[in-house]
Amino acid sequence: MTDAPPGIDLNADIKLDFHTVSLTESPEVEAEIRSLLHDNGLDLDEQVETFVVCREKGRIVGCAGLDRDVVKDVAVAPSLRGTAVSLRLGSVVLKLAAARGHHDLFLYCRPDTVQWFRGWAFYPLVEVPGVITLMENNPLNLPRYVETLSRERRPGTTIGGIVMNANPFTLGHRFVAESAAKVCDWLHVFVVKEEAAEFSYSDRFRLVTEGLADIANVTVHHGSRYIISRATFPGYFLKDKAAVEHGFCGIDLLMFREHIAPALGINRRYVGNEPLDATTSSYNAAMKHWLSEAPSASAPIETIVIERLTVDGAPVSASNVRALLARGDLGGVEKLVPPTTFAFLRQYQQAGR
Repeated sequence: MTDAPPGIDLNADIKLDFHTVSLTESPEVEAEIRSLLHDNGLDLDEQVETFVVCREKGRIVGCAGLDRDVVKDVAVAPSLRGTAVSLRLGSVVLKLAAARGHHDLFLYCRPDTVQWFRGWAFYPLVEVPGVITLMENNPLNLPRYVETLSRERRPGTTIGGIVMNANPFTLGHRFVAESAAKVCDWLHVFVVKEEAAEFSYSDRFRLVTEGLADIANVTVHHGSRYIISRATFPGYFLKDKAAVEHGFCGIDLLMFREHIAPALGINRRYVGNEPLDATTSSYNAAMKHWLSEAPSASAPIETIVIERLTVDGAPVSASNVRALLARGDLGGVEKLVPPTTFAFLRQYQQAGR
């Protein structure tokens, strides 16, 4: 067990004992938490290592997981539901997050427990009906972000959107964006902001901006916590098919449909076909359902799949570029990326990064 976070009196209640625990330190505690989660119809999220646990007479009767700025795996023993345990648990985990520098938080829960978490001062953002709800503790953050996006709205009847990780930006990314821009009045390109790639977000954003600079009807947007992030779509970074199937891609795509697309007037989402990466392929397959077929108060968005660019008979992919770079094959890399990306990668390799 770890020490209490600064400013938190974990033992203020003589009957309830609150502690933070790391699952990597205690397989026995992990087994207890798994059992409690099972009793609440939940599975352990493998991304969560730190839990706040509440013990009564030595037995774990409450738990809440913290994955950086996301609260997950919250459960209370059935016999104590409706008591003060829930509020105390919420208070402790929020203070723990604040002590670690996370003040704006997301929370995942089942739709039937949304009211419970309103008591923690969280507000629902988007829901996959009957499966999962994403909530946030600051009701102003998303409206502010949407308002910022709306200032970049452009006129037209066909407005496209692309979300790309670009790790790094390749001729394949360029081909999808260029193809979409040719048939759109305007195209909005978002760069995934999460720092979960070989190349930093700042480098990836710069390469996308430079690689699309000559296309007049394109706006490149900074990514956010609301577009393919560890909050909205952890399965993308886990490469975990089970997570995708449990509704995370639905959360991410409904967030795009219900909040981001309306701000910019986006009515088409473009994506390259994905023959190589199973998680991305699954995400692409789900896109049509969540953006146009699933029930929603927001207008449907058409999904357009563009055949991937090939070079020497093989699909161009960022993973191939990274593999060639690791082997020191700059000649092979040069065939697959724009000049701006190649100049960066050559310096990157020379620097030994």
